[in-house]
Amino acid sequence: MSNIGFIGLGIMGKPMAGNLIKGGHTLFLHSRSGVPQELAAAGGKACASAKEVAQKSGIVITMVPDTPDVEKVLFGASGVAEGLSKGKIVVDMSSISPLETKKYAKRINELGCEYLDAPVSGGQLGAQNAALTIMVGGNQAAFDQVKPVFELMGKNITLVGGNGDGQTCKVCNQIIVALNLEAVAEALVFAAKAGADPAKVRQALMGGFAASRILEVHGERMIKRTFDPGFRIELHQKDLNLALQGARAMGMSLPNTATAQELFNSCAASGGAKWDHSALVRALEKLANHPVAG
Repeated sequence: MSNIGFIGLGIMGKPMAGNLIKGGHTLFLHSRSGVPQELAAAGGKACASAKEVAQKSGIVITMVPDTPDVEKVLFGASGVAEGLSKGKIVVDMSSISPLETKKYAKRINELGCEYLDAPVSGGQLGAQNAALTIMVGGNQAAFDQVKPVFELMGKNITLVGGNGDGQTCKVCNQIIVALNLEAVAEALVFAAKAGADPAKVRQALMGGFAASRILEVHGERMIKRTFDPGFRIELHQKDLNLALQGARAMGMSLPNTATAQELFNSCAASGGAKWDHSALVRALEKLANHPVAG
């Protein structure tokens, strides 16, 4: 079994690291909020810095919120780069900028180490159940070496292409999820305002061509008003910003992505930045002056 470093132990990182410990690996852990007691009790070893994690690990995984966070963890004072030696592999499982990812990969490669960008989809439940979808960018040899580690955290694991392509794939994922959330929310608000029972409408739709994981999981959240994350609106806003910034740079339009972002912005303006992203329905409820459920 390997010595694995894991940096970032929040909603997603904590269960992911826990599954690696269950898989028999020795984990060296660091998080700005501290190492959770349950991971330490399971055998995880707390480290004082990202540098120390890198010194003690052959594979270093980062799972932090945004692009600047990854840059700080990798290249800031007492960061991962200071603790690397030749032959180690850095795996960033955060969801960040594809363009910046390529720059980070080059800097890590110059230190004689490999870099994989491996963002995930599946949310907190997928992390807890080791059922994440993992989208990987990097070279085949590094991917092959790390794949057994990925298999302890996820089910659908794909090497998409070179560095940055994993992050591009994640941006595509977030576009699709946002637009599906918006479609489900519109449908349920429409059903409720028309006088139909949205729960029964959802049940009927689950047996037809409109069936989807978003309708199944987040449609239920919208009806039951369970908006504790999950996946926070502010994080989905960040991901859609990456999509819209990339589209602008490439001279293309993502009109429905922009609309979904405006609905998220409306929720955030109402104090909902930390709501689960299924709470996008609240913006549509305001526009309709009618709730999905009381």
